[in-house]
Amino acid sequence: MMDYMVFVVSCVLVNNILLAQFLGNCPFLGTSKRMETAVGMSIAVVFVLVLAGGVTWLTLRYVLTPLKIEYLRTIAFILVIAALVQFVEMFLKRNIPALYAGLGIYLPLITTNCAVLGVCIINIDENYGFVKSLVSSFAYAAGFGLALILFAGLRERILLARVPKPLQDVSIGLITAGLIALSFGAFKGMA
Repeated sequence: MMDYMVFVVSCVLVNNILLAQFLGNCPFLGTSKRMETAVGMSIAVVFVLVLAGGVTWLTLRYVLTPLKIEYLRTIAFILVIAALVQFVEMFLKRNIPALYAGLGIYLPLITTNCAVLGVCIINIDENYGFVKSLVSSFAYAAGFGLALILFAGLRERILLARVPKPLQDVSIGLITAGLIALSFGAFKGMA
């Protein structure tokens, strides 16, 4: 049990998928202007990533490996992720239309979110079992959500500040993201 707790802390803080491995920056910068959108994107990524982690592990283990076509894993994983994102998109459109509208184009972009594909590949490359793959997927998604929500909170505060014209919008966002990544770098000592 303690090993899993250390593993989760490692995935969330030390090896944060956004701030330490720099995967998934497009939705990180795109959906972090408002806290509601950031929380919604975080929940969607957690849902998709946990499902994708499990389904891709099963796909590799019970479809690709027996057929000896492991070299097709990236294509197969992208297809699995795309199907899961379509499921989430239909669910949100039907049940939570305000969140669906708030996420806009960024919801379908989860399909091409390199963080989701990256975590699925990390799970396979590290030879995690099924349960550890699910824990890893959840922990990395929680780290993604934590970084996204922290960044959204800071961006909302920045909107109230007087920022010099050359640093407004994306520039100050990138600087802020860099500073958050530096602060998360302090967790490397925990590893």
